[in-house]
Amino acid sequence: MNASALTRNGRIGARRAAKGSAVETAARAGFAARGVIYLLVGLLALRIAFGEGGRQADRGGALAEIAEQPFGKVLLWALGIGLVGMAVWRLSETAFGVSGPDGRSWRKRSLSAARCVFYGFVAYSVLAFAAGAGGSGGSGGGGNSSDRQSRDVTARAMEWPGGQWLVAVAGCAVAGAGLWIGARAVLRKYHDKLKLGAMSPRVRRAVDITGVGGGAARGLVFAAAGVFAVRAAIAYAPDRAKGLDDTLRSLAQTPAGPWLLVCVAAGLVLFGVFSFAMAKWRRM
Repeated sequence: MNASALTRNGRIGARRAAKGSAVETAARAGFAARGVIYLLVGLLALRIAFGEGGRQADRGGALAEIAEQPFGKVLLWALGIGLVGMAVWRLSETAFGVSGPDGRSWRKRSLSAARCVFYGFVAYSVLAFAAGAGGSGGSGGGGNSSDRQSRDVTARAMEWPGGQWLVAVAGCAVAGAGLWIGARAVLRKYHDKLKLGAMSPRVRRAVDITGVGGGAARGLVFAAAGVFAVRAAIAYAPDRAKGLDDTLRSLAQTPAGPWLLVCVAAGLVLFGVFSFAMAKWRRM
């Protein structure tokens, strides 16, 4: 067997290993962990909408809520490890390609690389919180809240040469990503990634409700956060940049009032449930 054949066989073997049961299990654990976080963020946002929320409706608030439960520390470590599994799966897609048509194209592998970095950061923040390095997740935007982080990052970026333009471009990218996420959800593009044949008609309808409603709400939140970043850049005012908590609270100040926040919060709960469906039926 010549060297090229050995190399080719080695690549095939590595690709199969990357898509093996261990990586698949890690990916499914990551979807479940994502579901828990979105479910809690949505519930915290519902409390805010009904005037009962003192805790931040973001990842920090969700983690603080978990920490107060029995065996909360164990649950936090489990979530962090699950998100590490998601990052590892995305890394394997970057290296060996994504399942489905054109899975080895540079565009899909680049998206997987970006998702790997994102979930790696989220996993680190959850594990740091579990180890006692996280913020309180309480009211007031202190600690490591998404709002404070957004303002700090925006302020530092604006100090760079051309920083105002950089923040504006980043805001446009986030807003565009939000519109893309929402549009794909409404068009049910996630069908291509699910084992629909393994679902009963009733379950499929339920998954569509969570997928469309949850994806649309998630996209709206991303788009709104991007718009706030662009406004902060135009006004050269870093304090106008908003994290997840401030973005959600701002929805209650629209002409639609708290009911828009109620709808979006319910949508985030649906997205959490949809993530559980992805953990069970996602094609790997």
